[in-house]
Amino acid sequence: MEIKTGSGGGGKAVGDGMLTLGLSITAASGTTPTLDLTVEWSYDGGVTFLVGEPADSFSQKTGVSTAAKSFTPKGNAYRVKWTIAGTTPSFTFSVNETQL
Repeated sequence: MEIKTGSGGGGKAVGDGMLTLGLSITAASGTTPTLDLTVEWSYDGGVTFLVGEPADSFSQKTGVSTAAKSFTPKGNAYRVKWTIAGTTPSFTFSVNETQL
């Protein structure tokens, strides 16, 4: 896990079937910090990513928590994009493939 601020993302190839991601937030700081995470999909192996549907997002997070969510793949690669907002916000979190 690493401390993150601002926005960013990272991606990898998708296998067959559902994609299940686990989110672990171990620290949050700042005034009214918010963390929005969205899965973006690629049809060209990760060269170009497109925003998914509203269902391709975790609910907004505001503090320490864990969550898992399954997604229907809409391409052959994905990345998780995050946006952190608030007054001097910071989150320490990780997102990993998992099983429900």
